[in-house]
Amino acid sequence: MTRTIAVITPAYQAETLLPQAVRSVLAQTNPDWEHWIISDDLVDYEALLGREGLLDPRQRFRSSGKLGGGSTRARNLLFDEIATPYAAILDADDRLKPRKLELALAALADHAIVSVALDVMDDQYRHRRFVGDGPDKVLRTRDYKFTSLSMDSMIVWDRRKADGRYDTELRNMTDLDLLLQLWRTAPGTFHLGTPMHDYVKIKTSMSNSTGVTARMIAAKNTLVERLKAGFYPLADPEGVEGLLRFLTISLEAEAAYDAYLEAHPDGLFEDNLEPRLAR
Repeated sequence: MTRTIAVITPAYQAETLLPQAVRSVLAQTNPDWEHWIISDDLVDYEALLGREGLLDPRQRFRSSGKLGGGSTRARNLLFDEIATPYAAILDADDRLKPRKLELALAALADHAIVSVALDVMDDQYRHRRFVGDGPDKVLRTRDYKFTSLSMDSMIVWDRRKADGRYDTELRNMTDLDLLLQLWRTAPGTFHLGTPMHDYVKIKTSMSNSTGVTARMIAAKNTLVERLKAGFYPLADPEGVEGLLRFLTISLEAEAAYDAYLEAHPDGLFEDNLEPRLAR
């Protein structure tokens, strides 16, 4: 049976960023992958990568047919096309560490979902901090966000054991919403505590641009309402309680973030959030 992992990358205004992401896939120690790149801005990214000398037979190029139709819609289009048993998300402005797919594939022998620690970087690919680093461990849904407190698109999962689609109506927190769908049949993740994913904070991205605090608060409140209403039937019976606890603390951190930045102008939201979670 195939062990191929489909790496899914939507590309919107990614001409300067995508080559870095592609190089990180080409450098994987596990060669059994397909890299699905979907243009969401009508740019011919196959031609662009050809000019960079980065084409590979394992790459698959598609177009969403839209100019800014949204990364969630673009990913859903690929979910309906790929035939591999495993999937991984790679945003065009992020990178994989060389052993990520190798280690994730090994863990998927016993687990439906694998998450990894993050190497958080600025837009010049300079290290800022780690998130979720430490020992490898099983994380139940209730506990997951108290370790993996930032960004959730670094997962790799077995599509035969857990399946879901992105909510195209949510503007933020879409990666956590996808995980909540996967957790309907999986009680948590196996977490690799060695940073295996470069999370690059681009100032113009949906998660870091102007006005993001208001959008994040709205999205988190939507998830709170859904969890309380039973919208996500989770396999972990204590999952809803743990996620509500996390979101409550995270909303408090959002409300205090502007004041935090006044005292720490170069601070990250994760720096503001993590001590609150520890308490």
